[in-house]
Amino acid sequence: MDPLSPIRLPPVDLAGVAPLVLLTIAALLALVADLFARGTTHEDESRDEPLLAFWITLLGLAAALFVVLFQAGALERYAGDSLSGMFRVDAFGLFFTAILLLGSFLAVLLTVGYARREGFHTGEYYFLLLMAAAGGILMAQSANLVTIFLGLELLSVSVYVLTGFERDRSRSVEAALKYFLLGAFSTGFFLYGIALLYGATGSFHLDAIAAAAPAAGEGLLVPAGIVLLLVGFGFKVAAAPFHQWSPDVYEGAPTPVTAFMAAVVKAAAFAAFVRVFLAAFGGFESWVPLLAALAVVTMLVGNLAALGQTSVKRLLAYSSVAHAGYLLVALAARNELGAASFLFYLLAYTLMTMGAFGVVAALGRRGEPNERLEDLAGLGSRQPFLAAAMAVFMFSLAGIPPTAGFIGKFYIFGAALDAGLGWLAVVMVLASVVSLYYYLKVTVVMYMREAPVPGKLRADPLLVAALAIALLGVIQLGVFPGPVIELAGRSVAALFDGGPVALP
Repeated sequence: MDPLSPIRLPPVDLAGVAPLVLLTIAALLALVADLFARGTTHEDESRDEPLLAFWITLLGLAAALFVVLFQAGALERYAGDSLSGMFRVDAFGLFFTAILLLGSFLAVLLTVGYARREGFHTGEYYFLLLMAAAGGILMAQSANLVTIFLGLELLSVSVYVLTGFERDRSRSVEAALKYFLLGAFSTGFFLYGIALLYGATGSFHLDAIAAAAPAAGEGLLVPAGIVLLLVGFGFKVAAAPFHQWSPDVYEGAPTPVTAFMAAVVKAAAFAAFVRVFLAAFGGFESWVPLLAALAVVTMLVGNLAALGQTSVKRLLAYSSVAHAGYLLVALAARNELGAASFLFYLLAYTLMTMGAFGVVAALGRRGEPNERLEDLAGLGSRQPFLAAAMAVFMFSLAGIPPTAGFIGKFYIFGAALDAGLGWLAVVMVLASVVSLYYYLKVTVVMYMREAPVPGKLRADPLLVAALAIALLGVIQLGVFPGPVIELAGRSVAALFDGGPVALP
């Protein structure tokens, strides 16, 4: 080869990767704006807040979401692979990307009031949040195991730092250290799984693995690789028994970061989880019993551990574990209805989880997080909107009609029955019944116990706006779920050989 010959770069479809480009530009602008912008000084804070960085972040997320919706509306034009086939634009990835951007948008709205109260600058915070969102998008739209790993690391490293962002609080630093150490450990499993699959199939590309894996599956490399990937993904989605990090990390991290982890990070990990196991390993049935067993353990451990919690953040952490189990049931069904209900439920879960953590963030005072269950006492009289919103989020998480949580569990239940996993559907129902106790306990405390400190509770307007968006979404998905579940069905059709999913 002529050493002076021009280097040929792989083709890059900028229109396809536009959401990633927009988030990267917004992240860099937010970081620079923090150096020059002068925020507004508030009487309860000792430092200025870079409001320009906030608006840049919000506009960047809104622009990226607009591009995603535009791509979805003209999918015939934008569908395809980019970056030498490593990044894929399809309806499935765009649905996940929209969920990630929505969750990130709500997390930014939750941050402003919290940052003012705790008195820390947020320019680098917004940079890290946008980079984490970009990593999540890379995971959701990857068609290659290497790209999935790059997205996973970009997401993970950013969230490690966000978890310990309040450097003056020992609990936050401890949570970041625990998350980093266990996250690095799980990454080893994930990388070993990728290496074994490459050794068996000779490719990192999901389509090539799907074509070569059945012939290579007679040996031990492919089954071992699948198990190791399952362990790596299990940690990221906080599935039992890989969930031990989540209660301590959720409790120690700043509340907006906890909300981001519980919703956006989990959604990104599940996006890659579904794409790998349905697209690359769809021809295998050996992983279905493993996934079903993992779902049972996750549902039972999450719900039973939540029963005795007195911290609302730890309660919601174990609730997040239980909901990972419900999502695993949909994945174990391995049919189009299961995949469609998976997307619908993940959207509903994102809204109700962000909303619940938003109410927790509203309760805090500088130096007083007020995250215990008794701190919710009398909320119905102190702040009726917050109490009503929290009640709706709890009802939805419990699966009480007519909320989005009920509709999502109903479709997952139907998918499990269609797949011949009736026993798994029964376990799911029993686990949901157990969860009623601790979800309703939160509502009882808010409305049937007197407030320890009388008086009104003021909430940040942007936080209230985030709660209103989440609340309207939960109600709308519960009352009028048809359009979204049909869109989810069309989005997953590309992962299967047949046409769009037939819904009951």
